[in-house]
Amino acid sequence: MFGALTLAALQQGKVPGTLNFVLALLLIATVLNVVRALRAGDGRAAGLSVLWAALGGGALWGVTHALAGAGTPLWVQVLLTLLLVVPQGPLLYRVVFEPLRNATVLVLLIASVALHLALTGLGLAFFGAEGSRTPAFAQGNAQIGGVTLSLQSLLVIGVSALLMLGLALFFGRTLAGKALRATAVNRLGARLVGIRPEAAGALAFTLAALIGTLSGLLIGPSIAIGYDSGFLIGLKGFVGAIIGGLVSFPAAAVGALLVGLIESYASFSLSQWKEVIVFTLILPVLLWRSLSTRHHDEEEE
Repeated sequence: MFGALTLAALQQGKVPGTLNFVLALLLIATVLNVVRALRAGDGRAAGLSVLWAALGGGALWGVTHALAGAGTPLWVQVLLTLLLVVPQGPLLYRVVFEPLRNATVLVLLIASVALHLALTGLGLAFFGAEGSRTPAFAQGNAQIGGVTLSLQSLLVIGVSALLMLGLALFFGRTLAGKALRATAVNRLGARLVGIRPEAAGALAFTLAALIGTLSGLLIGPSIAIGYDSGFLIGLKGFVGAIIGGLVSFPAAAVGALLVGLIESYASFSLSQWKEVIVFTLILPVLLWRSLSTRHHDEEEE
């Protein structure tokens, strides 16, 4: 949502509200870092945190005001959108979730819901209640096997395939990806072998912010994105991941395709029920997984 609406604001020649938001997050994160460094007696780290935050925030403010004009090329606006939105991922992790790193899963879930509501309200304040569309990155249509597809749709499919392939290679072949998987499986064990869970969390939120921003930029030309669009789209992705089992990239991709196909077919005959049909898919999947998974009593474990 932030990605698509930030680009739409730049298209209108406006300075998006996400600039003030990311600067505010940077300020809060810097204060937290300085307090932590001073408690540890490391004044040099505290000074470096302030210096880097001042340089980064000032550069971001200057670049945004210099390039926010309506005549800026589209690719420059896309890069500026990524520069404004992607840093919100690690900053939100530092401000909201890292202080709760020892909390229970229930507390983290409640914090996530509260953060979602806060971001939705900020989206309404920044961009208004009206939805917006962004210009297509590729104009025209293509004929493939007797089917007419827009070049924008092909671009979405291509970028999605590259992202899935990149994630599979990242988690399966790189040291950082394996460290991230290890932290997700067992945080204490990862810490014992030298992996910093805080760094892994920041990396996870950075990847999520990057993929979320790219997704918003790619679907912005196809549908009108509003301040409350992110939750519904993300929830459908979650249904696809649940169908895939949350552990397999190919299965999650197949689940996502299944969700999209069912929603598309339901739009023709039962358009008013399409959301209900999509979200009902999760019930038999959860029931089947519950029945097929072996359960152990706590005493046996």
